[in-house]
Amino acid sequence: MAKVSKNAKVAKRVANIGSGRDYVQIVVSVKDPKTGKYSYKKQMVHKDKKDAFIASLK
Repeated sequence: MAKVSKNAKVAKRVANIGSGRDYVQIVVSVKDPKTGKYSYKKQMVHKDKKDAFIASLK
């Protein structure tokens, strides 16, 4: 298998800007106060805004 140059990898990353690779899935467990059971909420968030999203949950 042929080697891929570093410049080719950087160019590939630049080409992927704005694609789905910039998003992460955050899964949060939420406890129901009535039954005590846990449910899970999933949210797709841009990776640059994940810290703000997590801080808003607390």
